[in-house]
Amino acid sequence: MFLSVFDIFKVGVGPSSSHTMGPMVAASRFLACLRASPFQPHGLRASLHGSLAFTGKGHATDRATILGLAGFAPETYDAVAADAALAANRETCCLTPPGLPRLRFDPARDLVFDYGAPLPGHANGMVLLATDAEGDVILQETYYSIGGGFVLTAAEVAAVNEAALAEPSPVPYPFRTAAEMLSMARASRLTIAAMKRANERVFRSEAKIDDGLARIWQAMNACIGRGLAADGILPGGLSVKRRAHSIHQSLLAERGLNLSAPHTINDWMLTYAMAVNEENAAGGQVVTAPTNGAAGVLPAVIRYWLDHVPGAAPTRVGEFLLTAAAVGGLIKRNASISGAEAGCQAEVGSAAAMAAAGLAAVLGGSPEQVENAAEIALEHHLGMTCDPVRGLVQVPCIERNGLGAIKAVSAASLALRGDGTHLVPLDSAIETMRQTGRDMHAHYKETSLGGLAVNVPNC
Repeated sequence: MFLSVFDIFKVGVGPSSSHTMGPMVAASRFLACLRASPFQPHGLRASLHGSLAFTGKGHATDRATILGLAGFAPETYDAVAADAALAANRETCCLTPPGLPRLRFDPARDLVFDYGAPLPGHANGMVLLATDAEGDVILQETYYSIGGGFVLTAAEVAAVNEAALAEPSPVPYPFRTAAEMLSMARASRLTIAAMKRANERVFRSEAKIDDGLARIWQAMNACIGRGLAADGILPGGLSVKRRAHSIHQSLLAERGLNLSAPHTINDWMLTYAMAVNEENAAGGQVVTAPTNGAAGVLPAVIRYWLDHVPGAAPTRVGEFLLTAAAVGGLIKRNASISGAEAGCQAEVGSAAAMAAAGLAAVLGGSPEQVENAAEIALEHHLGMTCDPVRGLVQVPCIERNGLGAIKAVSAASLALRGDGTHLVPLDSAIETMRQTGRDMHAHYKETSLGGLAVNVPNC
């Protein structure tokens, strides 16, 4: 099963890839099925289950579901048009998706937050239905938002088994584990990024790969810029103040004064990451890296490298992204990138591993050192819970991205001080994360039923 760099990194909308982008994508897929149906629809209904129900309000899942059923998609999201569509729905209790008649949809009645047992396929489940003029169901589908904006139907989840995953791949370097990745790198004498690029060339031209990578970084860097420029209070009711702007202004003022302590470099990384995640919390445009909740780690490390490391070159950002995507693909395939499935170790932990690998690669690390950097970063996020206060992707998520970026840089630096040999392989860290996520109590997996979510006053 090949995962493209453009599957791992997707331009979308905040605050959550699994709770915002996923439901929007699921609704879009449902509308496509409805357009192909021979029946005449008159109404729509939706129910949210598991983590989509428990933290759906804070993650804007209700808003995303309505907009998805109205025909909006993450990659073409228009905030002004979205607000107009929501206002029209409040007034008429109807939706008018492209290519379909006007359909009844009253969120108070037709959008259900089901706080019972989660659906069997994944912690993030939703059921979409279309009804006829008499209210009878004419089309129904179950979708699972499995993290990072990826969506599968119930049938697709059931079909994903080891036999399917083991089917021959059309790419020249079909590594399924880190051990296979290193073996292929040694045999081919290629870097991880070069192997990943060769795999991508099976599906798109060299020019399209470069253009796509440039667009990803452009979107990431633009998000940092918007976050550094914005001020004020984040929505949601916690009264969390944006801090990236003021910290950045302080750092700029200190430049050239020879008064800054060496550890101030950490503040730059924190600020870059927080800028992204403040934008995400405000519902802005971000890039899954590999998720929205962890979207700040990797851009912060790239920006740190470009702005603060001698010899850094923008022309090598693609190498960084390709290396990071290779590691992200291994984690997604063999464990999870979903906070609802495995806690924040699967989100910020995965992001830190990807960023550490990318940085080690552009700093000249061997494939073994790159793999070691990813392992160190992931190992020291193992067991991290996902416990957002009031279900908002704000506390502890925004700061956690900054600390994840710092860990990623430290992991890459430590790996580059060695020769690539180390006791714990990346595959072992990934498997440990999978097992830890399996054993973790549901209260600590993006349900806001435990941890900081219940121990911090949030009203």
